[in-house]
Amino acid sequence: MPEKKKKNKQVLKEKVLTENDLMKYEIAEELGLMDKVRETGWKSLTAKESGRIGGLMNKRNREKRSGEEIR
Repeated sequence: MPEKKKKNKQVLKEKVLTENDLMKYEIAEELGLMDKVRETGWKSLTAKESGRIGGLMNKRNREKRSGEEIR
């Protein structure tokens, strides 16, 4: 008996932004990259640009953690 092929129905849902997502958008805006991201998406960023965003995110997370430990 042949199996019926199921059609993949893709349901688009709004993604709930996490704290890291918000930070990524904030840093991209500060670096002047948000226009590029809006027009062509995150995949259009160069390795240097995305690495810079990731590095700044890491730095801010470290600063945040060290500030919480002092309290």
